Amino acid sequence: MKALVLGGGSMKGAFQVGAIQAVMEKGFEPDMIYGISVGALNAAFLTNEAGRQSIEEKKIDWPTTGRKLLEIWVKNITQPQNVALLRSRVSLGVYTLMSRFDGLLDPSPLHNLVRKQLEGFILRNSPVKIKVGAVNITSGEMVYASPDDEFFIDYVLASASLPMLMPPIAIGSKKDMFLDGGLREVAPIRKAIEDGATEIVLVACHSKQLYNRENFSPRSIISLVERVRDITVNQIVNSDIGWAESYAERSVLRGKPIKLTIIRPEAPLLLDLQHFSSEDISRLIVDGYRVALETLKRDEELRKE
Repeated sequence: MKALVLGGGSMKGAFQVGAIQAVMEKGFEPDMIYGISVGALNAAFLTNEAGRQSIEEKKIDWPTTGRKLLEIWVKNITQPQNVALLRSRVSLGVYTLMSRFDGLLDPSPLHNLVRKQLEGFILRNSPVKIKVGAVNITSGEMVYASPDDEFFIDYVLASASLPMLMPPIAIGSKKDMFLDGGLREVAPIRKAIEDGATEIVLVACHSKQLYNRENFSPRSIISLVERVRDITVNQIVNSDIGWAESYAERSVLRGKPIKLTIIRPEAPLLLDLQHFSSEDISRLIVDGYRVALETLKRDEELRKE
């Protein structure tokens, strides 16, 4: 089974979009797509487009599928207001005092975009399978949802709901609350391997090294939350990738070799969640495309040796 694994990274997911385009153009055709956080959004958009093509055209053109994902970003995500709106200080103060804190940001624009782009029928009938990860913040458990789940789109939204910045998502009859799967795993590669994947392309949005951010304001709560998240996510994704590399190396000894390709930035991606533009998004897309091509070429040369 071929699996495309898409890690978290907030708006740095634009890098992932460029990398996905390069991977698709090089002929990778996933049977399964796994996503967490922004990776869950990209995974859902890809699976929906692949399903649409399969239903309407009886085949999937993967380079075109990648371009459709790119179009969603370029056309719809050009400034912070396309993703979330900053709540007023008055409402934040009142809701906090009343124990009704619902995040620093209102993610309605993102939720509207997701519900506009995704169709439950297409996702359920897509030949390409998908799983997205979110965390039940009551039990602390990681949950992987597929389109067979009644509330799958809610799980996608929950997976992309950044802790503290965005509100948790109530799912199911019990109204359990869910948040970003990146609280537990950033790159859901373990789940792909558990499901039997033998050829995996992982696209991460974080470099191995954490950047030195001297200019951020620790007095700005959004900047502080962002920075704390960067530090935590960097550690988690390095652990996820380290485990996967070690597992893939040992898989040869077990007689079931796993082909693993890891695409990630060489240096930290810089993007201000509060002040980005269409040019910033395009820059990350181009960077992701370049890095993916270089990684694929390097891996191909190493396997020939």
